[in-house]
Amino acid sequence: MQQIELVTKIAAPVERCFLLSLSIDLHVESTKRTGERAIAGVTRGLIGPGESVTWRGRHFGVMLTQTTRITAYERPTYFQDSMTRGAFRSFVHDHFFEENGNEGTIMRDTLRFEAPLRPIGFLAEKLVLRGYLERFLRERNEVIRRVAQSTNDWRRYIDTDKGDAAP
Repeated sequence: MQQIELVTKIAAPVERCFLLSLSIDLHVESTKRTGERAIAGVTRGLIGPGESVTWRGRHFGVMLTQTTRITAYERPTYFQDSMTRGAFRSFVHDHFFEENGNEGTIMRDTLRFEAPLRPIGFLAEKLVLRGYLERFLRERNEVIRRVAQSTNDWRRYIDTDKGDAAP
């Protein structure tokens, strides 16, 4: 099993960063390179506790599908999404958010994953998957950071009509 940890500093309120990280639409925006899109479950707006989404996108030249469920949720400081169906043996992503004084938010990701087909899968984890997934998360986090720090762009990803308003 591999573990990736990333820290992203964002000059925006913690609640806004938390909600943007739950936005299906912003995830689609951040994964344009892979053409990832939500095809089942929650396919637009914000995903919430116990809800699931099925993603389909092109990775390594192959269309892959993965279903994840929000398996833990403590607004606005933490949530976890876990794969329920997909190509990995296991895939669990923890998202942590903490206030950083007057500087905004520290967003911390911990991704644990395990490839199938032991022991070949272990080699794939080390040689290919770890670097690929780390780049994928960094790109996603950069989009979240850019949108969260924008003057108003973040508003189109958070549905204020559902009570999901963020500062």
